[in-house]
Amino acid sequence: MSKKAIFYHAGCPVCVAAEANLAQAIDTSRYEVEIVHLGSQSSRISEAESVGVKSVPALVLEGVPFHINFGANLSDLK
Repeated sequence: MSKKAIFYHAGCPVCVAAEANLAQAIDTSRYEVEIVHLGSQSSRISEAESVGVKSVPALVLEGVPFHINFGANLSDLK
């Protein structure tokens, strides 16, 4: 059974680079990877906030958020 990894981003250049270099490097035999573009899926912003995401890009592994570089605050996406 694989664990859950969710990569939240907003489509900015920093986010796109992080997706290409980090999210795509996750071992899919260990993690079920979901990519969430909050710019086009704004209904999921509250979900990201509820697990502790403060800015994007961010990777949430097994419910623990890891903030990567800095693209945008979640508040800027609302």
